Amino acid sequence: MQDVVIVGAGSRGLTVYADYIQRHPEKFRLVGVAEPREYYRQEAASRHNLSPEQCFLDWRELLQRPALGAGLILATQDRDHFEPALALMEHGYDLLLEKPMAPTLSQCELIQQTSRRFQKLLVVAHVLRYTPYFKQLKALVQCGAIGQLVTARHFEPVLYWHQAHSFVRGNWRNTGESAPMILAKSCHDLDMLCYLVDDQPKRVVSFGRVSHFCAEQRPAGAQDRCLDCPLSERDCPYSAERFYLGLQQAGQLGWPLDTITSDTSREGVLRALREGPYGRCVYACDNDVVDHQVVAVEFAGGATATFTMTAFAHERLRETELLGSHAQLSGDGRRIWLRPFGQLPSGLPDQNFETQPNGDMLWDFSHIPSGGHSGGDDGLMEFFHWCLENRQQALKLPLPEEALRGHALCFGAEESRLQQRVVAQP
Repeated sequence: MQDVVIVGAGSRGLTVYADYIQRHPEKFRLVGVAEPREYYRQEAASRHNLSPEQCFLDWRELLQRPALGAGLILATQDRDHFEPALALMEHGYDLLLEKPMAPTLSQCELIQQTSRRFQKLLVVAHVLRYTPYFKQLKALVQCGAIGQLVTARHFEPVLYWHQAHSFVRGNWRNTGESAPMILAKSCHDLDMLCYLVDDQPKRVVSFGRVSHFCAEQRPAGAQDRCLDCPLSERDCPYSAERFYLGLQQAGQLGWPLDTITSDTSREGVLRALREGPYGRCVYACDNDVVDHQVVAVEFAGGATATFTMTAFAHERLRETELLGSHAQLSGDGRRIWLRPFGQLPSGLPDQNFETQPNGDMLWDFSHIPSGGHSGGDDGLMEFFHWCLENRQQALKLPLPEEALRGHALCFGAEESRLQQRVVAQP
């Protein structure tokens, strides 16, 4: 069992990481929490029987005493990662760092360098890596099942309601307050492209903008707050009243409802919509992050890849296609199809597939719930536990360098989008 501390007990810290610790006492014990908001700090303390001496308002208080445990989970807001990451690694903690690492490339580089300088684990929360689905994709590419990987295509549907919640009304709506969309939401995806291709990006170009969630698209008669708006549910799919009260009435009181208020009663939700940022009209917010973006990448070995992110999708998962010299590998987030062009060039990593009438090989992960990033949240915590248990072996893995590679590609893509040019990667 590993003793860990959580810094930032919000949506991820409390409802993902602390929840996993509570479900798996044989692997972790929470021995401290640093959180400035009293409700969340007390909630963590109550669930994990923490004493007042184990609860802190600020991460800096942790520096005043010896490390409470081997590992620390840093799940503060994006722009609050850099300073504590450096100080806490130097103080002796191995780190699970929520993505993105930091809002600038130079800060990401310093975090990576600090982890190596002090020989501290740095596991960045790229949860896609730890889903059974993406682990299978990686295994099939790595074993040579498709031959030489030539082209990759990856698609991320943010979903219309998620865009409105997190990236129009929510904490990640404004680049100056958080990070560009490509970093805040899609560093998972560019990391995954680099991970699957297993090569260094050479050049990147990107296009995207705010096309819909802006004043120019505001319907006639729309008010600044949804509770004051005469538009019906049919007229506005982004109605905060319809969405959040619908969750409350259905008894779905976790994320995203618990993001807008800790009081998830009907009265508490109405108060949050009347007074807080989540009750604003999506056409009258201070958002500036893109609602759609495309990225094209050339890798050093010659492979190419494209990535598309869009807000405008209904319920669907990420989709990936990997095209090789000997086979086509396609996935819809639940199922993976391998279609050989002829005889496979190498053996498969497992035989857990069904052969289809047309000869395709099918791996089916549709039995895994899509919540918790389709098993990625639990997979990440299992991996962090393995790293702490096998620390010297884990330190030899290129985890900090791989995380930096994907982040650098995000910064290059955003530079390309803003400057309208092809950007060479470092």
